[in-house]
Amino acid sequence: MAVVEKGQYALAFVVVAAMLVVAGFPAFVVFFFGIFAYFLWKIFTGGSRSETRDIFEFYLAANEILRDDDRRWYGFEVREVIARGSRIAESMTAVPPLVYFTLGALYHKISDHKEAAVNLANALETERSDEMNVVFAPPELRNYVKVLRKIEREPGEAPMTSAAVRSLERARRLRGRTLLEDSRSKLIHIVHANELADGAQNSSHAMDNVVLFRTSVVDLPLEQPRHEDNIDPQRRKRRSKDNAERFSDRKPISEVLHDIYDKGTH
Repeated sequence: MAVVEKGQYALAFVVVAAMLVVAGFPAFVVFFFGIFAYFLWKIFTGGSRSETRDIFEFYLAANEILRDDDRRWYGFEVREVIARGSRIAESMTAVPPLVYFTLGALYHKISDHKEAAVNLANALETERSDEMNVVFAPPELRNYVKVLRKIEREPGEAPMTSAAVRSLERARRLRGRTLLEDSRSKLIHIVHANELADGAQNSSHAMDNVVLFRTSVVDLPLEQPRHEDNIDPQRRKRRSKDNAERFSDRKPISEVLHDIYDKGTH
Protein backbone atom coordinates (compact mmCIF):
# COMPACT_ATOMS: atom_id res chain seq x y z
CA MET A 1 0.00 0.00 0.00
CA ALA A 2 2.80 2.43 0.91
CA VAL A 3 4.66 1.56 -2.33
CA VAL A 4 1.59 2.32 -4.41
CA GLU A 5 1.11 5.70 -2.71
CA LYS A 6 4.75 6.65 -3.21
CA GLY A 7 4.51 5.62 -6.86
CA GLN A 8 1.47 7.84 -7.35
CA TYR A 9 3.24 10.81 -5.75
CA ALA A 10 6.32 10.26 -7.90
CA LEU A 11 4.26 10.02 -11.09
CA ALA A 12 2.38 13.22 -10.22
CA PHE A 13 5.66 15.01 -9.60
CA VAL A 14 7.12 13.89 -12.95
CA VAL A 15 4.01 15.04 -14.80
CA VAL A 16 4.01 18.46 -13.11
CA ALA A 17 7.77 18.90 -13.68
CA ALA A 18 7.42 18.01 -17.38
CA MET A 19 4.59 20.53 -17.79
CA LEU A 20 6.69 23.27 -16.15
CA VAL A 21 9.66 22.51 -18.42
CA VAL A 22 7.44 22.59 -21.50
CA ALA A 23 5.99 25.90 -20.30
CA GLY A 24 9.47 27.41 -20.36
CA PHE A 25 10.66 27.15 -16.78
CA PRO A 26 14.38 26.34 -16.40
CA ALA A 27 15.11 22.77 -15.47
CA PHE A 28 17.22 23.70 -12.42
CA VAL A 29 14.33 25.83 -11.04
CA VAL A 30 11.91 22.95 -11.46
CA PHE A 31 14.43 20.62 -9.80
CA PHE A 32 14.96 23.04 -6.90
CA PHE A 33 11.24 23.41 -6.21
CA GLY A 34 10.80 19.66 -6.54
CA ILE A 35 13.42 19.01 -3.85
CA PHE A 36 11.85 21.68 -1.63
CA ALA A 37 8.37 20.15 -2.01
CA TYR A 38 9.76 16.70 -1.25
CA PHE A 39 11.29 17.83 2.04
CA LEU A 40 8.08 19.59 3.06
CA TRP A 41 6.11 16.45 2.31
CA LYS A 42 8.53 14.32 4.35
CA ILE A 43 8.35 16.72 7.30
CA PHE A 44 4.57 16.80 7.50
CA THR A 45 3.85 13.17 6.68
CA GLY A 46 6.74 11.90 8.81
CA GLY A 47 5.52 13.76 11.89
CA SER A 48 1.96 12.59 11.40
CA ARG A 49 3.02 8.97 10.98
CA SER A 50 5.24 9.15 14.03
CA GLU A 51 2.37 10.52 16.10
CA THR A 52 0.06 7.80 14.82
CA ARG A 53 2.58 5.15 15.79
CA ASP A 54 2.81 6.68 19.29
CA ILE A 55 -0.98 6.46 19.65
CA PHE A 56 -1.11 2.74 18.91
CA GLU A 57 1.89 2.05 21.13
CA PHE A 58 0.02 3.91 23.87
CA TYR A 59 -3.00 1.65 23.28
CA LEU A 60 -0.81 -1.44 23.61
CA ALA A 61 0.80 -0.34 26.88
CA ALA A 62 -2.47 0.91 28.41
CA ASN A 63 -4.39 -2.25 27.51
CA GLU A 64 -1.83 -4.40 29.31
CA ILE A 65 -2.36 -2.34 32.47
CA LEU A 66 -6.16 -2.12 32.25
CA ARG A 67 -7.04 -5.68 31.40
CA ASP A 68 -8.23 -7.86 34.26
CA ASP A 69 -5.43 -10.28 35.13
CA ASP A 70 -3.27 -11.03 38.14
CA ARG A 71 -0.38 -8.79 37.14
CA ARG A 72 0.54 -6.09 39.64
CA TRP A 73 1.92 -2.85 38.26
CA TYR A 74 4.21 -0.32 39.85
CA GLY A 75 2.93 3.22 40.16
CA PHE A 76 5.71 4.69 38.07
CA GLU A 77 4.87 2.31 35.20
CA VAL A 78 1.27 3.47 35.09
CA ARG A 79 2.27 7.13 35.36
CA GLU A 80 4.76 6.78 32.50
CA VAL A 81 1.99 5.45 30.25
CA ILE A 82 -0.30 8.26 31.41
CA ALA A 83 2.40 10.82 30.59
CA ARG A 84 2.70 9.33 27.09
CA GLY A 85 -1.03 9.58 26.52
CA SER A 86 -1.15 13.13 27.91
CA ARG A 87 1.52 14.23 25.45
CA ILE A 88 -0.52 12.77 22.60
CA ALA A 89 -3.70 14.52 23.76
CA GLU A 90 -1.89 17.85 24.11
CA SER A 91 -0.19 17.69 20.71
CA MET A 92 -3.23 16.75 18.59
CA THR A 93 -5.80 19.28 17.47
CA ALA A 94 -8.46 16.54 17.10
CA VAL A 95 -7.96 13.85 19.74
CA PRO A 96 -9.63 10.47 19.12
CA PRO A 97 -12.22 9.67 21.80
CA LEU A 98 -10.52 6.35 22.50
CA VAL A 99 -7.38 8.24 23.61
CA TYR A 100 -9.45 10.23 26.12
CA PHE A 101 -11.17 7.08 27.39
CA THR A 102 -7.88 5.23 27.82
CA LEU A 103 -6.40 8.16 29.74
CA GLY A 104 -9.48 8.39 31.95
CA ALA A 105 -9.40 4.66 32.72
CA LEU A 106 -5.71 4.88 33.67
CA TYR A 107 -6.36 7.86 35.95
CA HIS A 108 -9.23 5.93 37.53
CA LYS A 109 -6.87 3.02 38.20
CA ILE A 110 -4.51 5.25 40.22
CA SER A 111 -7.49 6.92 41.99
CA ASP A 112 -6.91 10.34 40.44
CA HIS A 113 -10.65 10.87 40.11
CA LYS A 114 -10.47 14.52 39.08
CA GLU A 115 -8.43 13.83 35.93
CA ALA A 116 -10.37 10.62 35.35
CA ALA A 117 -13.68 12.49 35.31
CA VAL A 118 -12.33 15.14 32.92
CA ASN A 119 -10.95 12.65 30.38
CA LEU A 120 -13.90 10.26 30.59
CA ALA A 121 -16.30 13.15 30.06
CA ASN A 122 -14.32 14.14 26.94
CA ALA A 123 -14.63 10.56 25.70
CA LEU A 124 -18.36 10.18 26.42
CA GLU A 125 -20.19 13.48 26.76
CA THR A 126 -18.72 16.01 24.33
CA GLU A 127 -19.74 16.60 20.74
CA ARG A 128 -16.54 15.01 19.44
CA SER A 129 -17.07 11.89 21.57
CA ASP A 130 -19.31 10.63 18.75
CA GLU A 131 -17.12 9.95 15.73
CA MET A 132 -20.02 10.65 13.36
CA ASN A 133 -19.93 14.32 14.38
CA VAL A 134 -16.36 14.73 13.12
CA VAL A 135 -16.83 15.81 9.50
CA PHE A 136 -13.71 17.90 8.90
CA ALA A 137 -10.50 16.28 10.11
CA PRO A 138 -6.89 17.51 10.14
CA PRO A 139 -4.19 15.39 8.43
CA GLU A 140 -3.07 13.83 11.72
CA LEU A 141 -6.53 12.44 12.39
CA ARG A 142 -6.92 11.25 8.80
CA ASN A 143 -3.64 9.36 9.02
CA TYR A 144 -4.70 7.82 12.35
CA VAL A 145 -8.03 6.66 10.91
CA LYS A 146 -6.29 5.26 7.83
CA VAL A 147 -4.00 3.09 9.99
CA LEU A 148 -6.90 2.13 12.27
CA ARG A 149 -9.03 0.89 9.36
CA LYS A 150 -6.08 -1.05 7.95
CA ILE A 151 -5.61 -2.78 11.32
CA GLU A 152 -9.33 -3.58 11.47
CA ARG A 153 -9.38 -4.99 7.93
CA GLU A 154 -6.16 -6.96 8.31
CA PRO A 155 -5.78 -7.86 12.01
CA GLY A 156 -3.25 -10.54 11.17
CA GLU A 157 -0.64 -7.90 10.26
CA ALA A 158 -0.71 -6.41 13.79
CA PRO A 159 -2.56 -8.92 15.99
CA MET A 160 -1.53 -7.43 19.35
CA THR A 161 -2.44 -3.90 18.31
CA SER A 162 -5.74 -5.09 16.87
CA ALA A 163 -6.58 -6.96 20.10
CA ALA A 164 -5.68 -3.90 22.20
CA VAL A 165 -7.89 -1.59 20.15
CA ARG A 166 -10.84 -4.01 20.28
CA SER A 167 -10.44 -4.47 24.04
CA LEU A 168 -10.31 -0.73 24.73
CA GLU A 169 -13.30 -0.03 22.47
CA ARG A 170 -15.30 -2.75 24.24
CA ALA A 171 -14.36 -1.31 27.65
CA ARG A 172 -15.34 2.16 26.46
CA ARG A 173 -18.76 0.90 25.37
CA LEU A 174 -19.49 -1.30 28.39
CA ARG A 175 -17.69 0.35 31.31
CA GLY A 176 -17.15 3.96 30.27
CA ARG A 177 -20.29 5.37 31.88
CA THR A 178 -19.74 3.35 35.06
CA LEU A 179 -16.17 4.60 35.43
CA LEU A 180 -17.28 8.20 34.87
CA GLU A 181 -20.07 8.04 37.47
CA ASP A 182 -17.80 6.31 39.97
CA SER A 183 -15.09 8.96 39.54
CA ARG A 184 -17.61 11.78 39.96
CA SER A 185 -19.18 10.28 43.08
CA LYS A 186 -15.80 9.67 44.70
CA LEU A 187 -14.69 13.18 43.77
CA ILE A 188 -17.79 14.64 45.46
CA HIS A 189 -17.11 12.49 48.53
CA ILE A 190 -13.49 13.71 48.69
CA VAL A 191 -14.54 17.35 48.39
CA HIS A 192 -17.20 16.89 51.09
CA ALA A 193 -14.71 15.16 53.39
CA ASN A 194 -12.20 17.98 52.91
CA GLU A 195 -14.88 20.55 53.75
CA LEU A 196 -15.78 18.65 56.93
CA ALA A 197 -12.12 18.41 57.88
CA ASP A 198 -11.64 22.14 57.32
CA GLY A 199 -14.74 22.90 59.40
CA ALA A 200 -13.58 20.64 62.24
CA GLN A 201 -10.16 22.27 62.17
CA ASN A 202 -11.66 25.76 62.34
CA SER A 203 -13.93 24.66 65.20
CA SER A 204 -10.93 23.23 67.04
CA HIS A 205 -9.07 26.52 66.65
CA ALA A 206 -12.09 28.41 67.97
CA MET A 207 -12.34 26.15 71.02
CA ASP A 208 -8.62 26.58 71.67
CA ASN A 209 -9.06 30.34 71.61
CA VAL A 210 -11.99 30.10 74.07
CA VAL A 211 -9.96 27.92 76.43
CA LEU A 212 -7.01 30.29 76.26
CA PHE A 213 -9.27 33.25 76.97
CA ARG A 214 -10.94 31.54 79.92
CA THR A 215 -7.59 30.41 81.28
CA SER A 216 -6.18 33.92 81.06
CA VAL A 217 -9.23 35.32 82.86
CA VAL A 218 -9.01 32.70 85.63
CA ASP A 219 -5.29 33.30 86.10
CA LEU A 220 -5.74 37.03 86.64
CA PRO A 221 -5.13 37.97 90.34
CA LEU A 222 -8.32 39.06 92.01
CA GLU A 223 -8.29 42.29 94.00
CA GLN A 224 -8.55 41.35 97.64
CA PRO A 225 -10.95 43.52 99.67
CA ARG A 226 -9.23 45.59 102.27
CA HIS A 227 -10.11 44.73 105.86
CA GLU A 228 -10.78 48.34 106.63
CA ASP A 229 -13.60 48.48 104.13
CA ASN A 230 -15.64 46.06 106.23
CA ILE A 231 -15.26 48.00 109.52
CA ASP A 232 -18.30 49.76 110.93
CA PRO A 233 -18.11 53.58 110.46
CA GLN A 234 -18.68 54.23 114.20
CA ARG A 235 -15.97 51.78 115.12
CA ARG A 236 -13.62 53.32 112.58
CA LYS A 237 -14.30 56.79 114.06
CA ARG A 238 -13.73 55.54 117.63
CA ARG A 239 -10.46 53.84 116.57
CA SER A 240 -9.16 57.04 115.01
CA LYS A 241 -10.08 58.95 118.20
CA ASP A 242 -8.25 56.42 120.40
CA ASN A 243 -5.20 56.68 118.16
CA ALA A 244 -5.30 60.46 118.49
CA GLU A 245 -5.51 60.32 122.31
CA ARG A 246 -2.79 57.68 122.46
CA PHE A 247 -0.27 59.77 120.60
CA SER A 248 -1.41 63.20 121.91
CA ASP A 249 1.30 63.43 124.61
CA ARG A 250 4.13 62.63 122.23
CA LYS A 251 6.68 65.36 121.44
CA PRO A 252 7.23 66.54 117.95
CA ILE A 253 10.19 64.99 116.23
CA SER A 254 12.08 68.28 116.18
CA GLU A 255 11.96 68.54 119.98
CA VAL A 256 13.07 64.95 120.38
CA LEU A 257 16.05 65.52 118.15
CA HIS A 258 16.87 68.76 120.02
CA ASP A 259 16.83 66.98 123.40
CA ILE A 260 19.06 64.19 122.13
CA TYR A 261 21.48 66.68 120.66
CA ASP A 262 21.64 68.75 123.87
CA LYS A 263 22.26 65.65 126.00
CA GLY A 264 24.97 64.51 123.70
CA THR A 265 26.81 67.81 123.91
CA HIS A 266 26.68 67.89 127.74
